[in-house]
Amino acid sequence: MKYPKEYLDEIKLRLKVSQVVSKSVQLKKRGKEFIGLSPFKNEKSPSFTVNDEKEFYHCFSSGEHGNIFDFLMKTKFIGFGEAVKILAAEAGMQPYKFSNFDKKKDLRFQTYKNIYREYLDHFHKELFSPINKDSLDYLKKRGLDKKTIEEFKLGFVPWKNNFYQDLSKKYSKEDINLTGLYYEHDKSGKYIDRFNSRIIFPVNNISGDTIAFGGRIIKQSKLAKYINSPETEFYKKGSMIFNLDKAKACRSETNEVIIVEGYIDVVSVHASGIKNVIANSGTALTDRQINLIWKFFSNPIICLDGDKSGQDAALRIAEKLFPIINEENKIYFSVMPEGKDPDEYVRINGKEKFLSILKEREIIQNFIWNYHLKKINKNNPFEVSKFEKEIKKMCYLIKDETLKKYILEEFLEKIKRLTPIQSTKKSYQSFNRFKNEKDYQILNETKNLHNKKRHFSKIEIKEFSILFIMLNYLDLVSKKIENISEINFFSEENENLKKLIITLLLEGLDKKTINLKINNSYKKLIEDIQENSSIQIITKERDDESILELLNELLAELKDLNNLKKIESLEKDLINNLDENSYSELIKLKSQLNRE
Repeated sequence: MKYPKEYLDEIKLRLKVSQVVSKSVQLKKRGKEFIGLSPFKNEKSPSFTVNDEKEFYHCFSSGEHGNIFDFLMKTKFIGFGEAVKILAAEAGMQPYKFSNFDKKKDLRFQTYKNIYREYLDHFHKELFSPINKDSLDYLKKRGLDKKTIEEFKLGFVPWKNNFYQDLSKKYSKEDINLTGLYYEHDKSGKYIDRFNSRIIFPVNNISGDTIAFGGRIIKQSKLAKYINSPETEFYKKGSMIFNLDKAKACRSETNEVIIVEGYIDVVSVHASGIKNVIANSGTALTDRQINLIWKFFSNPIICLDGDKSGQDAALRIAEKLFPIINEENKIYFSVMPEGKDPDEYVRINGKEKFLSILKEREIIQNFIWNYHLKKINKNNPFEVSKFEKEIKKMCYLIKDETLKKYILEEFLEKIKRLTPIQSTKKSYQSFNRFKNEKDYQILNETKNLHNKKRHFSKIEIKEFSILFIMLNYLDLVSKKIENISEINFFSEENENLKKLIITLLLEGLDKKTINLKINNSYKKLIEDIQENSSIQIITKERDDESILELLNELLAELKDLNNLKKIESLEKDLINNLDENSYSELIKLKSQLNRE
């Protein structure tokens, strides 16, 4: 029995050829291909090539050529079925079990595709009917010529057409209903065409089979401007990419693909001569979709509308996909001029100006940074502090550990330039506490302190700041003993000083006695704290409430760092020893990081 094409395609989507081949052949990257010594013939100079984009390997010395299934069959001397089982397991898929159900499903899919093909053929012809001239004129006004309309096989569904009756002569009611093309009227029981009075855009799977439609109303109406086929047994919105079946042909020429918002955007940009353009089929971009795109293009550029809603949508996509970026597969964002969408812009300004906007694209981490930065008052340390926490939480979610480290460092370096100690005299004028020449003296003191403390780590400085508050505001600290106690300092000496202060406070000793005892034991450390704590200037002339708020911020940040350290430790332990309790603790800590 044949494996369903969809099952085999899924395996190929999940596994790159180089990934499979590299298990038995040492490969080196050379341009867009990989090369290595032939597994089929003894040789000293490599003649064996792998092309992930075209999904094949080729051996010039032996003439062997094929896909991942062929490779396993020929190198392991196994049959096709066994190769499928091995690769399915490697792709994280369940073994395929043939049954009568599978046969029926395959037949249903063939019928499904046949109905869609006949529906599309019929209403594509309708678009060019004189009675539907308004629809064709609408597309021409959008800059689409006949060649483009034919290439995308656009169609038009007239109001109250009788094509359901035509289909019912060949197919059962159950088969037609499976497609989602029609719905039953509640009162009359008649079947209504879902795309009545709409231009239809065929949505194809990666093989080029039409399995859904997008529909656009062309006249003003209370009806929704755009609608999409409902999800069916064979159409899942979160897995489909509009025009990827055509755009993938560009992968040999470029590693970039433009992701726009709507069907008409794709068709217009394509008509301008830019063929590597797709859309996410009327849904928010999913992990499944971006992984499918990455299989063909390593550098997708998300180009949504230039209005607020378009940019907000871009941010939601960015934050959702940020955790799964890696060193090979990136995501870029291009901002259209305010109030413009790709369709309108490329029609008015042409291909070259549209491409020039794309050249100004931002990589995902810069897009996220700049978007959020616009929303905060950079001269307000509390807003900057909150911003830093949010940025770090996003970074902690990045799955690629090495990339996580470098992006976090990049963000923290940028944040450092936003803090008061890095600000100009003009910036400090915006703080309420800087009202006269005396305040500028405070600014200079802060800068001097910053220059002195460079030999201490960022974590040490953070701990110094907490200890500074503990040493100088004992009355306030007594209200936060429980919160401070549950957080462990990274520096052993700092931790010991923290514990001593808490112990003395719990004993009910007066300030003078406490200061005397800790100075006798930690004189040098206290000097370092007083000299190097970056917040000592910020706390001047602050009320108790502000200082407590600052202390809470510092404790929360240190708690995040503690949790992150525990997460890293647990992840390392779990590699060698899969312990259920450790795993539960890991999940708990990650959930805390996500919530906070």
